[in-house]
Amino acid sequence: MRGTLTWLLGAALVAGCTPSRAQPQAEGAGQGPVIGGEAPPPASPVPPPVIPPGASPSVDAGRQSAGVVAAGGIGAPYNYGPAVMQDGDRVRMWWCSQYPAARPPGDDILHAESAGIAGPFTGPGGGPAQAVLSGNPGAFDGVHTCDPSVLKVDGVYYLYYTGAAGDHALGNSIGMATSPDGINWTRANGGNPILNPARDTARENTYGAGQPAVVFLDGWFYLMFTDTTGRAAGWNGAGQFIVRSKDPGFATGVEALGERGFEPVPNTQAPRTRSLVDAFSADLMWIEALESFGVAHETEDGTTVTFLDRNFSLRPYPPVLVPGPWKEGPGLLRQPDGHAPISVDDPCGRVPLDVVRATMIGEAGAPTHLKHFGIDLHGIDGCGDVNRMLTVLDGFAMPSPVRTMDLVAGGSVVRVDRRTVADRLAVRLLDQRIPGMERVPVAAHLATGVPAVQAPTGGVGLLLNDGKLWAVRPPGVAELNGSAVTPITDEQWNGYPAGLALG
Repeated sequence: MRGTLTWLLGAALVAGCTPSRAQPQAEGAGQGPVIGGEAPPPASPVPPPVIPPGASPSVDAGRQSAGVVAAGGIGAPYNYGPAVMQDGDRVRMWWCSQYPAARPPGDDILHAESAGIAGPFTGPGGGPAQAVLSGNPGAFDGVHTCDPSVLKVDGVYYLYYTGAAGDHALGNSIGMATSPDGINWTRANGGNPILNPARDTARENTYGAGQPAVVFLDGWFYLMFTDTTGRAAGWNGAGQFIVRSKDPGFATGVEALGERGFEPVPNTQAPRTRSLVDAFSADLMWIEALESFGVAHETEDGTTVTFLDRNFSLRPYPPVLVPGPWKEGPGLLRQPDGHAPISVDDPCGRVPLDVVRATMIGEAGAPTHLKHFGIDLHGIDGCGDVNRMLTVLDGFAMPSPVRTMDLVAGGSVVRVDRRTVADRLAVRLLDQRIPGMERVPVAAHLATGVPAVQAPTGGVGLLLNDGKLWAVRPPGVAELNGSAVTPITDEQWNGYPAGLALG
């Protein structure tokens, strides 16, 4: 069945597909302290060393769950490969398991939710996790679907996953599905893979391409993945490659990371000429406060997070370790776009890093027991320049210089008269004003009693002093602000210049 590449240290890298048994499809790992084996060959350049003068983050606030935070229901023999998303006021997790009742027999992707990363994660009504994607008979993923990576962009959920038909001679490939809710999925690309093995090199490990991790940044979808057939992979197939496109399905405008940075390629099957880290089953996220990517991969003592700049050309900070036991790769707690969560207590100076990973080999001989581990990075200057400050503080409100509140929204500052209104619209109210905010002009003023309008579709918006209609998402904002609501038509609504959506 599908599988994980990291959980048997020292085992031969032999793919084994056994449809009748609960056993991952590919197994194996490397030797030495870095899981995945020896360093990539010289043909794969490594980013330059850490930039010396920059402040290096310190680590504190180590934490871990007392026990298992998520598991499949009765009959689920293993649990691993999680994707973890902070989606509004809930944390959602998708991971790889197998349910006897889900057809066809093989790996399934499960889903469950919790109030926080510490769990417990449960399915509908507090019951077991539910299977939300299973094999598609006759297709490339006819037997196995595993290794989810989930994004939410413009209200659409995107699921990237490893798929296998059961005949491992063909190797794994990566597929994509879309959903309005993260539960009901429709396969994209006609049910065909969006990324296949490059087949640059024949190796004993015939796993192929899989274990995707996707981030949305500046209009680009960045897809990191394993490909044991890639030219720049290690002797045992370990390595992490990246392609990007503004098309979530990677059918057009694909660029691959190579020796000279990102370059246009005909498709996602272009040669793999540069590996980021010598690892299997890694995760990726963009960290606003550090202005860098974080690649989470397993090493001897836990999950190592390696930092790479926007172009994947420099390592601006030393790596950090999230310690503790593991048996299979990590899932980073991320925002819906794949960015790092913002610290609600110290957004400019602290970054929480939380992972969920399998911690033991169960009776089925596969990874299970998903547990949570975390640390905080601190001593950083996440608001050192205006653009980064506005990104980090998006959704936060703080006192203004004139006894009102300033709300940061979408790169703009809205001055709000009433603290109760700012509280309803903000992720968090800060007691102190962030230094440097005086450099940011106020885009609009949300004064007490400004006109409010409501469209037939139910949308409510406020007409601010910039002449724009600013939609408000939370209910009751107009009432809190003392604003009379006037019904208008959809045509009238669309006729106003549009401000940003607040809340």
